[in-house]
Amino acid sequence: MECRVTQLSPLQRLWLTETVRLREEHAGPLDDLEANRHARSAGGDLAARLQTRALWLAERDGLLGALQHWLQGARLALLVLVVLAILSGAGLAFAALGDGQGPVNVFWALGSLLGLNLVLLVSWGLSLLFAGEQGASLGRVWLWLSEKLARDAKAAQLAPALLLLLQRRKLNRWALGTLVNGLWLLAMLSALVMMLLLMATRRYGFIWETTILGADVFVTVTRALGALPGLLGFNVPTAEMIRVSNDTSYNSELLRQAWAIWLVGVLLVYGVIPRLLLCAFCAWRWITGRNALQLDLSLPGYSPLRERLMPSSERLGVNDIAPEQLPDVQAGHTDLHANGALIVAIELDDQHPWPPKLPDAIMDAGILDSRESRQKLLEQMTRFPPARLVIACDPRRSPDRGSLALIGELSRSAADTRVWLLQAPPGQALDADRLGDWHTALKQLGLPFATSLPLNWLETGHD
Repeated sequence: MECRVTQLSPLQRLWLTETVRLREEHAGPLDDLEANRHARSAGGDLAARLQTRALWLAERDGLLGALQHWLQGARLALLVLVVLAILSGAGLAFAALGDGQGPVNVFWALGSLLGLNLVLLVSWGLSLLFAGEQGASLGRVWLWLSEKLARDAKAAQLAPALLLLLQRRKLNRWALGTLVNGLWLLAMLSALVMMLLLMATRRYGFIWETTILGADVFVTVTRALGALPGLLGFNVPTAEMIRVSNDTSYNSELLRQAWAIWLVGVLLVYGVIPRLLLCAFCAWRWITGRNALQLDLSLPGYSPLRERLMPSSERLGVNDIAPEQLPDVQAGHTDLHANGALIVAIELDDQHPWPPKLPDAIMDAGILDSRESRQKLLEQMTRFPPARLVIACDPRRSPDRGSLALIGELSRSAADTRVWLLQAPPGQALDADRLGDWHTALKQLGLPFATSLPLNWLETGHD
């Protein structure tokens, strides 16, 4: 687990912490005793301990895996949108210039290339000013598509948590703004490249047409639109060129090149450059805000955890009401540096003498028969995990959920664990069905077990 968690970015750690908070807000407190113990052992301020606790719970409950699935879906959704943007840009260029069989109306072509882009650009700007987080329909499509492509039911909890996390610093607008403007930038670049390819391989003539407007209007509009491209070195057709464009007999090579250069310059200045500048600005605001993002410790979900994660004094007794449904019991091992050997027993009666005769190198943790003794040992093992652990159990007792949960929790704090199923006291016999239940439960946990003390393994690590 530690390896997977260390690979998370700061944003992803905050994201999972917020997801766990929302889960507890809607479904009630989680079974978090072990998670709280790990958080206290890891140390740090309250925000750091909240993240440690949440990441442990996220790993246990499958949210960490769901996050990876959601990110994979998000990348795939982004790839789909990128491909659509490139194809759309190429389609705009085809629609604007046609197949070259007839003359191109320069203003219809300009409207095809820039009309929708400029309308949506103005709409995005107005929504940014007046509607706050609204108006980013393309961003919502990306979030929806990311969730669908993730194919993980638990991933459905991630998108709302991310939106709430980003809304506190109003980062939604900049994240979605980067996406929207980046996709339109790709579309405009695709249109520009395709237009250059078409102009390089086909012969286009350019005209303008009108019924009620005079030639002076087109001269004025053409010169005005070409003013900014002219500053970048793009030639603008002269007034005489514009006036004679409708006369095909004067539609010379020089005139066609002048209109082609003007069209390329206008697309670059009014289509590509604005989207490039806006994408860079949104990305800068997004990165700056993301780096400053922190947990809001004033939220109701975090306040009850302060005393449990940063206790002013250790208190005994039940802290939380038990959840209606406990998570599945799981065994495991620690990835931390472990050393030494430890043996411990769970709820033995007086008929089993304890401890057995042990070499000096093996530590005896005694018999766990109370909540206090369990918590004390778990706290110690969290700080100093043993390399080898043997857990002694009395198979005359039923393998209840509490005992199995404790075995799993102990195993997760050791590098390697084995279970010792004790023999029945003299004059008594083990119940075969109950012993079979122990075998089945320990196999499900994935822990090796034996009916004799693995003393050589405990001392040397070898059988």
